[in-house]
Parts: sequence; structure tokens; C-alpha cells
Amino acid sequence: MSDTRFHGIYPSTVLPMRVDFSPDWEAYAKHTAHCVMRPGIRGVLINGHAGENYVITRAEKRRAVEVTRATLDATKLIVAGVNAESSLEAAEEAREACAAGADAIMVFLPNAFALAHTTAMAVLHHRCIADAVPGVPMFLFQAHHAAGRMGFTPETMAELLKIETIVGIKEGGWEVDGYDALRRQVKRLRPDVAVCASGDEHLLACMVHGSDGSLVSLADLMPDEIVALDAAVRANDLPAARALHEKLEPLAEAIYGAPPGGRATARL
Repeated sequence: MSDTRFHGIYPSTVLPMRVDFSPDWEAYAKHTAHCVMRPGIRGVLINGHAGENYVITRAEKRRAVEVTRATLDATKLIVAGVNAESSLEAAEEAREACAAGADAIMVFLPNAFALAHTTAMAVLHHRCIADAVPGVPMFLFQAHHAAGRMGFTPETMAELLKIETIVGIKEGGWEVDGYDALRRQVKRLRPDVAVCASGDEHLLACMVHGSDGSLVSLADLMPDEIVALDAAVRANDLPAARALHEKLEPLAEAIYGAPPGGRATARL
């Protein structure tokens, strides 16, 4: 399934909360509208890690898609994260996201997979979700290199790429050599699949290797600079790309590089 319309830059939105930890939908709509009003933004990734996808309810995830669809015009794409420990629950999340207006889904692995999982387990989880939403474009998520055993091995990636509806990968491994190895493998096996550099501090290094876009929460704050960085690298304008990197890096390091990493969303 070749679908280059999903290439590009996507801010990964946050979900503002009230003091009682209920979502502030009015603030969320304003935030989402701000994220996509800039030139060069292809769409948004919602219900990702920055969007609290591991703690909000299924009903809240569906509501996030509904609010996003009502906020964005039809030219902007919605990639909705799907994150559940149960494959059957994740399949229901995917159905609800698509019914609410998502253009594509992104599958996050169950946290239990960080302890141990096999290629067969990963493939079954993704196929269960893909079968629940036939024909719907799907993004994979490559987890942080320090997230236990959650990241996909090359063997697992090769099997996952046999799922025809996969159109992209958010490469969040946070390790440049690993990014390039994955990119090379994907382009060899499925050149139509978008490999999106998504380690916020490492965007320049990964984009120089080659990238089809990015889905990052840093684009919530500095969308113009990330769009310009992507364009500069594609134009082989290294001086411009390095200058943009120098603007992006201090904020990226302050948000994502400072310990503990779990507070990155709060810093956003």
C-alpha cells in the first residue's frame, strides 16, 4: 500500500488537563488549531505519549479525535495513537478512532512488551488491530532504545512490514545509528513506507541520513523551525540546517534531555 500523502511534519499534541485531571477540551482545541496553522504542517499525531495515551480512558481518546476533527480542516491529517495492553482493547480503540474521524492510526506496543516479547507476539498484536480497521493506514512506533525490550528487532520489523496497510514508522529510538539501520532496512523491503525521524534532540542528524517527515511534540512549540529544517536538509543547505539546529537544540534538550524523562510532557 503506497501512500506518500502521509509524508511530512506532524506536531504531536499534548492534552491539557484541569485540576481534577479531566481533559480541558476547549484548551485542547485551541492548542491543536495553533499546531496546524503554520505553513508546511501536514497534520497532527494525537493520543500519543504527549497526549497521555497511557492514562486517559477509551472514551476520552475517542473524544480527542472528535474534537480534533472538528477543529482541523479536511486538508490536515489526523494520526490517532492506539495504546492498550490488550490487543482486543487496542482493536476497539482503533475502530472508535476511525469512526470519530482519524485518517490513520499509530500502534504503540503494550508496556508489558518491555519485559519480553517475540516476533510472533508483535505481529499478532498489529494484525489484530489492522484486521479491525480494514484498509486504514497504520503507523508503527519504534520505541526508545532504553525502553527495555520494547523496540523492534530487525527480524520483527521485517515481519511487520508484511502488513500491507502500514504506511509509516515513527522512529523514536533516540539513537542515530539505530535510526539509520532501521531506515535502510525499511527502504530495502518497503520503499513506500515513510520513515519519520522523531527523536527531538536528534532531528538534524537523522534527517541528514534521510527522513520522510517527523511526528514530534517539539513541533507544538517550534513548528516553523522544524519545517524549515526538513526543507533545508532536503535542499542540501547544510549551513541553514545547522543554524536551525542551534535554535532547536537548547529547547529540545531542556524538555527531553533533563531528568526525569517522564516529565517531558509536563515541561511542554
